Amino acid sequence: MVSYDKLWHLLLDKGLNKGDLCKETGISSSTMAKLGKNEIVSLEVLEKICKTLQCDLGDIAGFKF
Repeated sequence: MVSYDKLWHLLLDKGLNKGDLCKETGISSSTMAKLGKNEIVSLEVLEKICKTLQCDLGDIAGFKF
């Protein structure tokens, strides 16, 4: 199962919230809801987030087994 727990911690460290991330990346609120439920989103979305936060994919997502 995919987990975006690292993303939420990174946002806190950078002083951002989910709304800020939506605005800065242009992703929709429904995509943000998917992230919040640890559902699969497109690689394009993850790339936008990584570019905005200047990080790597492993910094925002991982797998729970």
